[in-house]
Amino acid sequence: MKNLLLIAYLDLKESIRANWFIVYSVVFGGLIALFFIAGITESQVMGFSGLSRLLLMYIQVTIVILPIFILVTTVRSISGDRDSHILEYMLSFPISLKQYYWGKVFGRFITVFLPVFMAMFFAIIYGVFKGADVPWEIFFLYTGLLFAMSSAFLGIAFFVSSIVKSSEMALGISFFVWIFLLAFIDIALISLMMQQRINTELIIGIAMVNPMEIFRVAAISLFDPELTVMGPVAFYILDMMSQKMFVLLSITYPLFLGILFAFLGFRIFSKKDLV
Repeated sequence: MKNLLLIAYLDLKESIRANWFIVYSVVFGGLIALFFIAGITESQVMGFSGLSRLLLMYIQVTIVILPIFILVTTVRSISGDRDSHILEYMLSFPISLKQYYWGKVFGRFITVFLPVFMAMFFAIIYGVFKGADVPWEIFFLYTGLLFAMSSAFLGIAFFVSSIVKSSEMALGISFFVWIFLLAFIDIALISLMMQQRINTELIIGIAMVNPMEIFRVAAISLFDPELTVMGPVAFYILDMMSQKMFVLLSITYPLFLGILFAFLGFRIFSKKDLV
């Protein structure tokens, strides 16, 4: 456990010194600052005002930005160490493959989750200072959603980093995964439904397998429990389960997905040639 924490600390320290971490923190912190400067909290749209509207705007932007940032910055974690021979150097010490791999996972999770959470937390603190009503329930639920989403894409990134040896190949695969989950799967499912007349419930079920899609719907449901903005699709979702059950699923499913991919990545990492 001591070696694992040491690897996590070294990865955390290295990440904080890197330029990508500064950009990563500035992007999410800058989003919150920009929302306050633009007067988001002082306006009202569709019944949302104050910090509730700010959190809604923040989470909608995070859906797009967070996955690609995690994939790009993490997917070269192991493959980059392999290319630069750092992996070979680290394993020359009395450190097991399990300690190295999971130490990298824990250290990198802190660096990708903390800036996203702290930006939202500082927004809440600023709102309290200004005397605004704080939607604590939504804040904690969004924290759970961001935690689960970070876990999902961190696991996917380490899985990709374990199966490829080249950093360039890992980076290319990460972009493909992001584009596929963000846009292609929706377009493909809509086209398939229109051409083949496949059962609507099946199409919606396949779409919900996408962690980005389930994250998006769960974020909307916190402000719009009836999912009126989604139209007829809402009837299929709410008929299957209640809004609270769906939010719980949207947290547990990406978390399970991330842990699963992380374990698969470790199995591949521990069985293949390391250098």
